Amino acid sequence: MTTQTTIPPEAAVMARLSTLDRFLPVWIVAAMLLGLALGSLIPGLDTALEAVKIGEVSLPIAIGLLVMMYPVLAKVRYDQAHRVIADKKLMISSLVINWVLAPAFMFVLAWIFLADLPEYRTGLIIVGLARCIAMVMIWNDLACGDRESAAVLVAINSVFQVIAFGALGWFYLQLLPSWLGLPTTNAEFSFWAITASVLIFLGIPLLAGFLTRTLGEKAHGRDWYEGTFLPRLGPWALYGLLFTITLLFALQGGTITSKPLDVARIALPLLVYFVVVFAAGMLVGKWLDLGYAKTATLAFTAAGNNFELAIAVAVGTFGVTSGQALAGVVGPLIEVPALVALVYAALWARRRFFSPVPASL
Repeated sequence: MTTQTTIPPEAAVMARLSTLDRFLPVWIVAAMLLGLALGSLIPGLDTALEAVKIGEVSLPIAIGLLVMMYPVLAKVRYDQAHRVIADKKLMISSLVINWVLAPAFMFVLAWIFLADLPEYRTGLIIVGLARCIAMVMIWNDLACGDRESAAVLVAINSVFQVIAFGALGWFYLQLLPSWLGLPTTNAEFSFWAITASVLIFLGIPLLAGFLTRTLGEKAHGRDWYEGTFLPRLGPWALYGLLFTITLLFALQGGTITSKPLDVARIALPLLVYFVVVFAAGMLVGKWLDLGYAKTATLAFTAAGNNFELAIAVAVGTFGVTSGQALAGVVGPLIEVPALVALVYAALWARRRFFSPVPASL
């Protein structure tokens, strides 16, 4: 008689990650350390990086930002939007959590934890406004979420950010604080500056991603596009992220090494945010009886943030050496291990509260 071996969910998660993705926190830390070393060893590096700019962003950093955004947006199946839009419960709950509750919660956390550090507080609020589009696809797949729903929610979030990010930034950074009698973001902030950053660093790769999928599938078919082209393109998102983090840390080195407690204070509200918003998404999905796959997708798309866009907006609006940019850079360092841990939490919740787990997982 053959004995069937059950693979622990944790081992299955790690086995399904590529080597590149499996050690993502390690690569991010390595990029940070490399950036710190470059900043201290190469005199005049900041001057060289600022020599050529796109808007207010140095050309090398702008290239890194665009490279890390484009592959993610080329993965989205834009033609599936109608199927998810037809699911009213999923759509409404996702929009409410993503665009009402989560940004408001991050606003509250920023003021609780960083009331005396306005630059970091502003950067954290910007992170809260940058809704998921990137690594959430990986976490959702590992947790056995609904892949098509995740892809469409990512596409909707992408388009919505292009349209509404500037207005939401103005609301949370100037209007709402003034209503509450709190200090508003300084005069450097501009609705149009944030809108321009979003249009450049999200609008351009969004259009490029849409055209790449549309033309690629038309020329070679979906099987070739997703089985051959995307695996070659995908790693470039991480390369762009690591390149950008290296340059940002090269410019932020003095602040980081002199103020490690500030970095820790940025990290703490981010951890609280990821855990609470993820739990809320799981509870809402269970309450609405969405089933495990869509519930997991709802939770991950709510908890995940587009830290690439947050970095781009902070750099483009406030400058590459600003506290806002540092808050954005701390984002992926915290988000990656937090979301990996939440993958395990989702798989545990499926065994405990949803359908039985197949033997293969």
